[in-house]
Amino acid sequence: MINRHATLNAYLGRLFAVNFLFITAILLGVVYLFDTVELLRRAAKRDVGLSRVLEMGLYKLPEVGQMIFPFAILFGAMFTFWVLTRRSELIVVRAAGFSVWQFLAPVMGVAVLIGVLQMTVINPLGAMMLGRYQVLENRYLLPEGNQIALFKEGLWLRQAYDPQAEATPAPGDDDGDAGYAIIHAAKIQLPDWELREVMVLFFDGDNNFLRRMDAARARLTRGQWNLQDVQISVPGTRAERVQDYALPTRLTADEIEESFSSPETLSFWKLPGFIATLKQTGFDATRLSIHFQSLLAQPLLFMAMVLLAATVSLRPPRFRGAMAMVMAGVLMGFLVFFLSSFLQALGASQQIPVLLAAWSPALVTLLLGGAVLLTLEDG
Repeated sequence: MINRHATLNAYLGRLFAVNFLFITAILLGVVYLFDTVELLRRAAKRDVGLSRVLEMGLYKLPEVGQMIFPFAILFGAMFTFWVLTRRSELIVVRAAGFSVWQFLAPVMGVAVLIGVLQMTVINPLGAMMLGRYQVLENRYLLPEGNQIALFKEGLWLRQAYDPQAEATPAPGDDDGDAGYAIIHAAKIQLPDWELREVMVLFFDGDNNFLRRMDAARARLTRGQWNLQDVQISVPGTRAERVQDYALPTRLTADEIEESFSSPETLSFWKLPGFIATLKQTGFDATRLSIHFQSLLAQPLLFMAMVLLAATVSLRPPRFRGAMAMVMAGVLMGFLVFFLSSFLQALGASQQIPVLLAAWSPALVTLLLGGAVLLTLEDG
């Protein structure tokens, strides 16, 4: 009896895993095609080779790939159950005394395993690849782009800077002389956006060091950083001290805070530490906390998607056609996606608790799928 259970579990789990990989490959191929076309459009105005565009498309793929995983689980499970039903294998399994929950268990187990792998392995790999994509994007497609990083040692900013015009170049300006400025602040005072113990390093477009500024404080206002008590050090000259200095910028406080709340480039393992750093420096970490809890809920959500798939694909083929089954699956997938996005938006605006925003979609989907399946099979 145990051997019979083990054989059935291995067969169903393997069949679902193969179908999941097959559907995931198809969806990723479609995503890669559209992303590459969009990158080619953006690269048309710049001297970027095809191989570089294809490379950037590959680096960007895991970002969207992780978003389609629930759909791949849903469609993979639907296809698996549909195949088993068409082959009458489920009829044989039921005749052998197995309940619906017994032959669903290995499929749900594989879905949970995929969720754990997505959380602990695929997510960190995707974050690393997306970080590489953003480096290439800033280099080839957004040469004037800003870069922002926050560590326990303070805040680092990189912004465009024109060393000749003493101004920040306008968006899209491809002037070869345009350089950049790197700003470091040891402390940040919010919500006034006043930086303390500030250092600014200036470089030209060829990465040659121009000068350094040290300021006691800097305040971000509309279109500029207002530095106070500034010491200017230029190589080969004596240091000069001025009371005030205005450094042009296109950065806004909202853009900086939003960059900290962008979780895509942070791996699952680094999220707790970065969330703690944000809280220590006074930034809002709600969005990152929701993302972290959503990752923890992925295995449960994937298991729930298997239950949803079972509700529409375990009936004999004469009761519903394959097209109706596919349409039902697409509708359910988008409903789950909409519910997740809606609740996460409510959580990010602090209208509902973080745990409720992150775990509700998985729990609601699991309970709904289980209730419908109980009604169909045991009702």
